[in-house]
Amino acid sequence: MKKVLIVSGGWDGHSPQQMSQFFAEILRIKGFEVEQRDSLEIFGDLKTLKTFDLIIPNWTMGSLTGDQERYLAEAVESGVGLAGWHGGMGDAFRSNTTYQFMIGGQFVAHPDNEKDYIVHIVKSSDPIMKGLSDFKVRSEQYYMHVDPSNEVLATTTFETKETPWINRTVIPVVWKRRWGTGRVFYSSLGHNVDLFQIPEAKEIQLRGLEWACR
Repeated sequence: MKKVLIVSGGWDGHSPQQMSQFFAEILRIKGFEVEQRDSLEIFGDLKTLKTFDLIIPNWTMGSLTGDQERYLAEAVESGVGLAGWHGGMGDAFRSNTTYQFMIGGQFVAHPDNEKDYIVHIVKSSDPIMKGLSDFKVRSEQYYMHVDPSNEVLATTTFETKETPWINRTVIPVVWKRRWGTGRVFYSSLGHNVDLFQIPEAKEIQLRGLEWACR
């Protein structure tokens, strides 16, 4: 049985406990053994981290100690998968640059706040995207600084009133990458649980979690 660790906390605006419980229940139904923590302390235990097949960080903002950051990166480098969504993974630990290097990106803004926008599937041949088409969401449209080595699976094009100078800029929404022998998956969708009522958003996230799992 594959073992999954979900670590939840940080800024309450992203409902970390509710979001983590939502995916924990689905993963358990799919046959995963899921352990949930509400403290960053476990990131300081390299031996325990390496016993998991997948780690899901769901901790908007906050910070990691030097050992916690180093051990998490080392666990993933050794083959443990890492996957997550929205601010829980892409706006976590803003001062920890090794963590950001591993994730492949960092949130910097969501102009106009919640709005309607289109998620464009750009790699329909990938198993995570197979059978899916472009879809509309109403949520925060994440503008992110991203690593050019990411394998981008979906993008969005910005048209904003708040920052019109970025209009027509294309920003990745979903990507995957490697960190050592570990697989890393990220989707910027997921401001709240309701967004995962959109079938495409939910399917992408679940497929991404399963893909990243060792």
